[in-house]
Order: sequence, then C-alpha cells, then structure tokens
Amino acid sequence: MKQIVLALLANAGGVGKSTISTHIAYEVSKRGYKVAILDLDPQRSLDVFCGLPAAEANLTTVEVLSKDFKGDWSLVPVWDSKVEVCQGHPLLADMANELVIRKRGEYSLADKLNKYPLPHNLIILDCPATLGMLNVNALAAATHVLVPVQLEMKAISGSAELVEWCISTSDELQLEPRPPILGFVPSMYNGAVAMHRQYLAQLPAIAQRLGIKLYPQIRSSNEFKNASAFGLPLHKYRPKHPACKDFKLIVDDVIALIKEKH
Repeated sequence: MKQIVLALLANAGGVGKSTISTHIAYEVSKRGYKVAILDLDPQRSLDVFCGLPAAEANLTTVEVLSKDFKGDWSLVPVWDSKVEVCQGHPLLADMANELVIRKRGEYSLADKLNKYPLPHNLIILDCPATLGMLNVNALAAATHVLVPVQLEMKAISGSAELVEWCISTSDELQLEPRPPILGFVPSMYNGAVAMHRQYLAQLPAIAQRLGIKLYPQIRSSNEFKNASAFGLPLHKYRPKHPACKDFKLIVDDVIALIKEKH
C-alpha cells in the first residue's frame, strides 16, 4: 500500500471543498483506512464540519509550517472514526506571507511530511480559495489533486484556469512526477435549476478537452448544512440519505490508489 496525499484545490470560495474533504475522509475511514485532514485554510471552516472548537495556533497547521516544527503533529480524532484533523487558524494568512520569503518556502509542507511522516493511508489537504503560497505548498506536497467545480460560468472557466495553474506551477517547482488531477467534481448540483443542468451538460466536453476525469455530481442538499451544524458527515447524521452515495466513485478511486504497490 502507498500513502496518498490528496489536495482539494479551487480558485473560488464556497465550492464545497470542506464538504467533499470531510465526506471522502469519513467514507475512506469506514472502509478501514487511516485518514488525516490537514486544514490549510485561514477561515478554518473544517472546524465547523468536524464539530471542533477553535485551536490555539501552536496546535494547528500554523505550527506545522513554522521553521521550528519538530514533528509533533497535533491531530484531533473526530466522529469516533479513523479520521484525525490538524486544524487551521487565521494566522495561516501571515504564514503564507512568511513562506514567500523563506528558502524552500514552496516546499515547506512537503518537507515536513517527508521528514516527519504521518502513518495515515490518506492525507487530505483542505486548501484556501486562492492560488497563493498555501496552495503552492499543497501542490508540492500532493500525490493527486481533486477539483470541485460549482455549476456557474465563472467557476467553470476558473476550473480550466486552475488546471493550467497546476501544470505551470508543477513545472516551475520541478515536481517529478507532476501530481495528476484525479478529476473534476461538480458540486452543489440542483437539478431543478436550469443553469445547473445547462452547465453540467457542458462539463464532459471541457473535461475531455483537458484530459481530466469527470465524477458524478454532488447534489445540493440542506441536509449537508444540517449535518455540519452538528459537526458530522451526512453518513453519520442521516446514513440513509441518498446523497451519501454521491461520493462513492471518488472514494473507490482513492482506495484503488492506496492499494497500488509502490
């Protein structure tokens, strides 16, 4: 088995990154694998989705990215599962500025994961909605990238730009191999909205042109919001809700990657 580091990247906010991160994490853990989610977002929305109180900066990814980190990972178990979280903090915004001027600043997270490896089968990097230094760090550390796509014109065109950014940034960082994009994930889909149906119909051609897999859509449901209000994934809040199955194909692919031999 090998360790997969999956970065969820988007260049816009509110596209469902944390929803997808937490639900993939939970479902992979239910199949018997250890999962860590590292929150790289200064807005720390992952705290809400995991039902966690805010943490002091020295117990978050701020510490991981600091010069003084010595491998003492602060990981909080969640949901009575095999999922652990390294929380985010608003000071990550300041850390991003520091990394710009630090030697090997782009590789800070990758260097920490290499020097102080985590024992988890899957590490999910929940990233901020910008293409700044924190996302450069995520790309440098990732083995694979997943791109949530909101069904709006700006988001769809932005996703194609994000693919170009991943390619050009990987080349600048001389990443070998370049982390492949696992796929696009249409998120927050509402079949009753004509615009959603229209843009969903356009996505296969865009994905094919870019040579990227297109996963089935994650539906829009108030139950995701209700579950996150309790700090739970939908699988624990309402296990029989049909949206629980929306993540299955992504999880199948992630587990197949974990099972690959080195």
